[in-house]
Amino acid sequence: MKKLLILFLIGLLTISCGNTFDFNDAIQSNSEQVFGVTFSSDQDWNITTNSSITIDGEKVQILASFQEDSIVDLRLLNESKGGTITFDVPNNYSNLYAIIYNNGTRTYKKFNLEETSLKTRDTRGGFYKITPSGNPVITGTVESFANQRGWLPGEVFYTYNYVTEHSEDYSSDFKELFNDIIFNYFPNGRKYNNLPQIKKSGYYNENVYPITTGDKPIIISPVYKNDGGYYEISQAELYYYYFKGDLSASEIEALPKYRAVDLSEVYTNDDNCNIIKDKSYVLVYWNGNEGSYQFPAGYKIGFMYKSNTTYEKPKKQGEVYGDGRLNYNINNWGNFKSSGLGNTDPRMAWMSINEKMFLCIESGTDKDFNDLIVEVEGGIKPIIIIPDDPENQFYTFLFEDHRLGDYDLNDVVIKGCRIDETTVEWTLMACGASDELYIKGINGNTINENTEVHELFKKQKGVFINTQKGDNTLYVKDVVTVNKDFSFLKNQPYIYDKTKDWEVRIATVGQDPHAIMIPYDFRWSLERICIKDSYPLFNNWGTNKIISTDWYKFPDENKIY
Repeated sequence: MKKLLILFLIGLLTISCGNTFDFNDAIQSNSEQVFGVTFSSDQDWNITTNSSITIDGEKVQILASFQEDSIVDLRLLNESKGGTITFDVPNNYSNLYAIIYNNGTRTYKKFNLEETSLKTRDTRGGFYKITPSGNPVITGTVESFANQRGWLPGEVFYTYNYVTEHSEDYSSDFKELFNDIIFNYFPNGRKYNNLPQIKKSGYYNENVYPITTGDKPIIISPVYKNDGGYYEISQAELYYYYFKGDLSASEIEALPKYRAVDLSEVYTNDDNCNIIKDKSYVLVYWNGNEGSYQFPAGYKIGFMYKSNTTYEKPKKQGEVYGDGRLNYNINNWGNFKSSGLGNTDPRMAWMSINEKMFLCIESGTDKDFNDLIVEVEGGIKPIIIIPDDPENQFYTFLFEDHRLGDYDLNDVVIKGCRIDETTVEWTLMACGASDELYIKGINGNTINENTEVHELFKKQKGVFINTQKGDNTLYVKDVVTVNKDFSFLKNQPYIYDKTKDWEVRIATVGQDPHAIMIPYDFRWSLERICIKDSYPLFNNWGTNKIISTDWYKFPDENKIY
């Protein structure tokens, strides 16, 4: 396949008579020549761990989180009906979670790799314990900024003597989950645009409204704020409104809005912006000037955030809504415009953690949607909300078919993805070899040891497939049923080279990297480009197995397929 390396082999074979040729020495010598380094003798080329845990549930998903700069990426490792669940996880994971589905509920629980069964600790956090009393009374009106600017002439908001009580703070377990889950989906910072996740959910604008159940008071609790030190939150208020049926934007604009929280009274986090549940507020249903702490069933509840900040007045003053149809003017005003949100984009989004609903609010100048986070509980029907199920974890298998190869590791490229505990999807991606090759260890209806690799691609032997720019041959997929204890570490595919009559298996400790498994949706080298050149950190990892373990995330884009 590669003439230069064949000549190198011939040279090694024609050493002087009386010396014994050692193929392992030749492989070692060739590896050092190609890579320019000597790899560590304890390098096993493995960056994946296999484990199992016992969890009961109607359905259980095992997830791992990975830190990508300031973003946390969640990946699905396995899905089961409960019991003992086997899973593979890349060694650079940050945390492990189980999502347990029972009776229509979804509960997140965090666990350690060392645990053999999941502890049944409660990570829901405390529920409200408010019993409102007294008669709420309207105390006055507030002119809106929209009124002042001529957007909505005559618009006023109402204030009342609302009920405030100290609420039970969350457990440390729940706070940890809160940070992991919410800031996975809505990473914090100006450089992040979290709007696509909200739009993907469908629960914004007309669909942002939960519906009252009529059986409990509705309680809201501000639990987190981060305004970058500009005091946007501490000089702000949160309002609510309600209606039945479907209303147009102009009809909603004309509805009365009632102040639920003066945020200057709320201590929503410490200096490190951690979550704390300190005060809770009861929403009031108004029938004229008469107020009740019990909403009738069937009303839609909406929220409005009113920024009163004196910082850069009036550029950071205004009212924003979860229903983006009401944001047409504010999204084009002053500092609000710098967020880049469109005319009718929302500024609030729902999240759910262990039966608790959180409203995540974008107060001003970016799109991270975590300036203010408010729990809403009690007499409302939960809406189906993000996060969606995470993407599956991929594993990529790379093979070199020559013993004295060029280590582009693209002679055969296969990807595996575990769909659930008894289903694996295999995909044959590329073939940069001219030999007659067969894939063993998969045993699918399509990808199996009886069908030659080029033939699977419907190509002639000797043709390179998807290892050169411009080649877009269709991948070959197969879905295979496996045992519940399946593991990519223990059930690895391997290659039979019929031309040379040898097998190529994944490299083990002390061997050259002639075949490796990467726990990633990996992009392989172009033809005849050594993996050390397409991935410049590869040699770092090869010479020291505890450094640059995420080398596969940093390619030279000009040298990969």
